[in-house]
Amino acid sequence: MSKYIRKLAAVILAAAIGVSAAGVGVHALTNPAAKRPAEAKTEHPAAAASEPRELTKDETVYVFASADGSVQKIVVSDWIKNELGSSAISDRSELSGIENTNGDEAYTLDQDHMVVWDANGSDIYYQGNLEKELPVDLSVSYWLDGKSVSAGEIAGKSGKVTVRFDYDNRQYETVPINGNDEKIYVPFAMLTGMVLDNGTFRNVEVTNGKVMNDGDRTVVVGIAFPGMQDNLALDTDTLEIPDYVEITADATDFQMGMTVTIAANELFQGFDAEKLEDTSDLTEAAEELTAAMEQLMDGSSALYDGLCTLLDKSDELVAGINQLADGARELNNGAASLEDGAAALSSGASQLSSGLNTLSSNSASLNSGAAQVFNSLLSTANTQISAAGLEVPALTIGSYAEVLNQAIASLDDTAVYNQALAQVTSAVEANRPYIEQQVTQAIRKQVQAQVAATVQQQVQEQVTAAVRAEVYGQVLISAGLPMTPEEYEQAIAAGTIPAETQEQIAAAVEAQMAGETVQNTVASELEAQLASEQVQALIAENTDSQMQSNAIQQTISENTELQVQKAISENMASAEVQSQLAAASQGAQSLIALKASLDSYNGFYLGLQSYTAGVDSAASGAASLTAGAAELKEGASQLKTGCGSLYDGILQLQNNVPALVDGVTQLRDGAMELSDGLKQFNEEGIQRITEFLGDASEDTIARLRATIDVSENYQTFSGMSDGMDGQVRFIYRTEEIN
Repeated sequence: MSKYIRKLAAVILAAAIGVSAAGVGVHALTNPAAKRPAEAKTEHPAAAASEPRELTKDETVYVFASADGSVQKIVVSDWIKNELGSSAISDRSELSGIENTNGDEAYTLDQDHMVVWDANGSDIYYQGNLEKELPVDLSVSYWLDGKSVSAGEIAGKSGKVTVRFDYDNRQYETVPINGNDEKIYVPFAMLTGMVLDNGTFRNVEVTNGKVMNDGDRTVVVGIAFPGMQDNLALDTDTLEIPDYVEITADATDFQMGMTVTIAANELFQGFDAEKLEDTSDLTEAAEELTAAMEQLMDGSSALYDGLCTLLDKSDELVAGINQLADGARELNNGAASLEDGAAALSSGASQLSSGLNTLSSNSASLNSGAAQVFNSLLSTANTQISAAGLEVPALTIGSYAEVLNQAIASLDDTAVYNQALAQVTSAVEANRPYIEQQVTQAIRKQVQAQVAATVQQQVQEQVTAAVRAEVYGQVLISAGLPMTPEEYEQAIAAGTIPAETQEQIAAAVEAQMAGETVQNTVASELEAQLASEQVQALIAENTDSQMQSNAIQQTISENTELQVQKAISENMASAEVQSQLAAASQGAQSLIALKASLDSYNGFYLGLQSYTAGVDSAASGAASLTAGAAELKEGASQLKTGCGSLYDGILQLQNNVPALVDGVTQLRDGAMELSDGLKQFNEEGIQRITEFLGDASEDTIARLRATIDVSENYQTFSGMSDGMDGQVRFIYRTEEIN
């Protein structure tokens, strides 16, 4: 059987037995109410294209309705898919108040509702309003204890309630079928959903839908196909296709949130009516549907048998988990031993580098001590300020200057201090280039010394190698072997030089290399090489290269800033500046003097930080010696932790095995219930569908063809140009009842 027939059979099945699971969503818009339009007939039955068009319009119609379904406002959102990247798009639209919702493309509109967009190759997204009859009218009615009531009357009431959604399909075409003109409605699927509070609603049931309860809320979803019963001219005794949704429940203080209904005719989109040739296609579909259901029931029986087997094998599972626990315990013990060994290794490496780190550790102590002194001074300052009756935030190393500046600024006669601070800062900032130059020169000396040491090592290796080659040649000549070192090595490789001779030659070379004459030659040549323009140029080039690195430039910037701040603090503490501050008011003078004192110590503090930063930089190389051991120790610790977690998890698994066996038992019982449910589903649903498919007449085939054609013809609500393909869906939202 073709995929086409399978798909059509699935559509008929959905129409016949309703919903097994569904979800609904709505795009929330807030707009003022609009007058409900008069009824309208189909005006644009656009023919379905056999090939994809250059432009496709995807349309969503949002219907805002009152609690009884009365239309208040209609908002239409359109998406024109510009698949070929056209620069201009011509579109026909009946919308008013059109606005671009996702871009700045402009448009022009003429009297014939033709909209021309300046697309520039992009898709177009726009929306607008429309007063027009909807293809499907939604009405919502309410009953309380069997009596019809309005939405306003049922609010806050308690009792047995019924909420019914009726759908009036008014979109049809008149189609000739077997010599008669018949109304064929656009096959809209109406999907209605709502969320009910379990504190208000109990014993919720739905006709033509499904109820899902999570303990706090109940989700109700229903489906209907208005007009499909008439389209197929079916007797309800043969096959009843739902055209309404009805919810019943016991309510206390009735209130209900908004409901959402989605209407779409996409269910029949994509079918080719010409492929539905005769009743034999549907008969074949019925046979395969029956066979598939039998396979599903066989599968449920096999599932039950498999779970029985799993339950029988549970003893073997328990034994395997016990073995796994024993292995995990041994692994955990081994990981603990590894961690101890790694810790010992790390300790030894730390002792090896402790001598190099002593200076760095003293730097930390110096910084800590200086910070403690600074904090002690700040604490005393806080006490003095509080005793003077001033309320300021607590002074900290990072904030004291800003806090005191603000306090001074809040007092009279502080202009002197501000002026002095500005002058000092300006003067120091004017010297920033000089300060940066001095910092750069100092750092360059350090970098140049490191580069020179590296180059000297390389040159010494080259000079030593050259001198050794000369000594090698002289020893060979003295031994009566007139050949170059290269020829001598080749002769050794060829096996023509006795081992005794080789030992004598090697000993002679090493003896001469260790001699004072050769060592003096090496030293002299090394000194000459290091003094050469080439080597000096190499040192300068490498020094310049390192000076341009991000790390060095960052160091220069940081040290320059430290020196600038230090200079500002020292100048502010100078006698000259203090004399300028002496004229301030008594209260301001106290704070200014306090800040000057703190600035003086801050200058020392910043200088100390600059010093210890240099010390720490020198010790960083020593710290790298222990990095590997520390990483090994960390990895071993993580491994031990992971093994411990694994062991704990396996023990938990071992302890939970009885619960697992109980779960398998419950799953087996559930599989039996599933098998029984499938049998009931087969008897009440599938067999009815197969009977319908098998008994379908030629008239039914013709009506199915007409339904498919009418569905494909209905592609837009607000209009579109002849060169487009389209699809449209409607989303109804009713108001809450409070």
